[in-house]
Amino acid sequence: MKRIRIFITVITALTALMVCAKGPVVAPSYAWKVLPPLGIREPATIDTLLYNYYQLSIPAQVSPAYATTGNLGAAGENMIFMDRKPVGEFFFRDGLRAWLPSIDNHKFYNTRIPMTLLSYNTGGGKENSQERLKMIFSGNANKRLQIGANLDYLYSKGSYNYQAAKGLVWGLSGSYIGDRYEMQMFYNHWNILNKENGGITDDLYITDPAELQGGVSKIDAKTIPTRLTAAHSRVVGGELFLNNRYKVGYWHETHDSVFTDSVVAREYIPVSSFIWTLEYRNGRHHFLNTNTTEDADFWENRYLSLNGTDDRTSYWSLKNTFGISLLEGFNKYAKAGLSAFATHEIRKYTLQPDTIPTSGPDRPEGLTPYPYSSTVTPHVTQNLLWVGGQLTKHQGTLLNYEATARFGIIGPAAGEIDVDGNVSTRFRLFGDTVTIMAYGRFKNETPAYLLNNYVSNHFIWKNDFGKTRSFRVGGVLNIPHTRSRVNVGIENIQNYIYFNEKALPTQYGSNVQIFSASLEQNFKAGILNWNNRLILQTSTAESVIPLPKFTVYSNLFLLFKVARVLDVQFGIDCDYYTKYMAPGYQPATMTFYNQNEIKCGNYPLMNAYINMKLSKARFYVLFSHVNQGIIGDNNYFSMPHYPINPRRFQMGVSVDFNN
Repeated sequence: MKRIRIFITVITALTALMVCAKGPVVAPSYAWKVLPPLGIREPATIDTLLYNYYQLSIPAQVSPAYATTGNLGAAGENMIFMDRKPVGEFFFRDGLRAWLPSIDNHKFYNTRIPMTLLSYNTGGGKENSQERLKMIFSGNANKRLQIGANLDYLYSKGSYNYQAAKGLVWGLSGSYIGDRYEMQMFYNHWNILNKENGGITDDLYITDPAELQGGVSKIDAKTIPTRLTAAHSRVVGGELFLNNRYKVGYWHETHDSVFTDSVVAREYIPVSSFIWTLEYRNGRHHFLNTNTTEDADFWENRYLSLNGTDDRTSYWSLKNTFGISLLEGFNKYAKAGLSAFATHEIRKYTLQPDTIPTSGPDRPEGLTPYPYSSTVTPHVTQNLLWVGGQLTKHQGTLLNYEATARFGIIGPAAGEIDVDGNVSTRFRLFGDTVTIMAYGRFKNETPAYLLNNYVSNHFIWKNDFGKTRSFRVGGVLNIPHTRSRVNVGIENIQNYIYFNEKALPTQYGSNVQIFSASLEQNFKAGILNWNNRLILQTSTAESVIPLPKFTVYSNLFLLFKVARVLDVQFGIDCDYYTKYMAPGYQPATMTFYNQNEIKCGNYPLMNAYINMKLSKARFYVLFSHVNQGIIGDNNYFSMPHYPINPRRFQMGVSVDFNN
């Protein structure tokens, strides 16, 4: 009750502040993202929308089908294959993608006047509280120069024991968009700490607690025993992006129609540009388990220590890209932009030191026999070089396209091919604009170093995986008049790498085909709205790439105004996907592996909510997982032994301060 009173007080104060504040004065403001490696700007939105603001506080709704250990800020994997990112160079951070910034989701702002987006979300009680505070700041020194900062602090005790998550993300950014010189840069840093409980000891505590408790059907989630009690994972890292562009061109002068010697306006017309992009990434992973008994019971192997586990792995990468481009639109014959570039990258990996003899009398008794005849090299430096080109056309309405090709020539990148592109057109239909887009991608990639070489107390592998080849093609049809969007795609993958039932990476030499078709269909009748997303996906090798065949997200809500100033979205939504062999989770490596014993799915996750927006303040109240014990069979697992959060009351507020 104390938290609710504080929240209501904050809402009241912010509401008064918003009423007294000036009206919207940021209409000229805009946001953009950058397209690597040359830093092309793509339009983006400023996040001040009312719709589904509450979803940011529900871990299971990162995706319509999301395999998660359950807690906000914890590891998870997107089970919508076409939305899933490939394995990264430092795979420990892959499961935390939903909570981390990256070049794919970083936004730059030009707000004319200073802007601060501040949000706070909370939920649960004293024993399972969940808190998240986010801040985004952007301000302009003038119309060309902008600086920004961001902060994201998350702390969640979790609904189940030994599941707490704590994370701090902060960053700085800036941009300068001049006639001749452009600069875009950001640095983001993160430090994420997760307790690892290994899942609950018996799924009956969720599906049928009465069987384990002598007929008592109710159970406190915090009393359910877990397989691990003293294990922690920490991922620390950062990303620096610095893009510079110098444009060469000419001044175009507009003269007065009467006084021909009078210059009315001067505009700089760039013809070509020279680009330098620097990217630096680093990461550290630390897994610690101090309970020696659980260490022996939970894991099959112990290669380095019988007294618990203390694994450390680190990585850094420095990438420089130099390019030259002819710019789109500098005259009527320049219908597209054309660029060429070269990229050099240095990567360094530091693995867990392995100083224990691999065999013989000096190897401590009780340790698992070393699986290889020689140890894995603990320090490795790689040099890689690619050359490539980019063709873009973003101006005009009839036909726009974008294509980037990159070819590896030196180091582990030798022989790599990466071609990615799309083409779109728009035309009038039913009095509205219909958009059709086709996309395609071909990749021939060298596996990440850590998939071939890794050392830890419980896992050691030395592989010689070949390149993975994949080809994806598809199309998108968007019809605003009928509120419809269709996306159909197919991907063929050869030499796919996945983690098998022993949580070890393995390569599937044959081909796997993934077919995906999704339909977004929204309906509206007055204040009544019904939004839906349906996804069908199939895998020709379900033991290699298991996927839920059918997924649906449905949101039924009323959207209306109160007293002409308060926007209200009041409704209930539902996630559902069919049963499939959901992945297991390995805490020691933070990876998701294929298992063939337990199916998850066929359970609706429903949330009842009220979203509200007054001036520049958004706030919500939410009952997440409202259907628990009412609709469904209580089999609410998104992964084996990892139940999702029980029903809980949550609140949040977000304010757009314009100074």
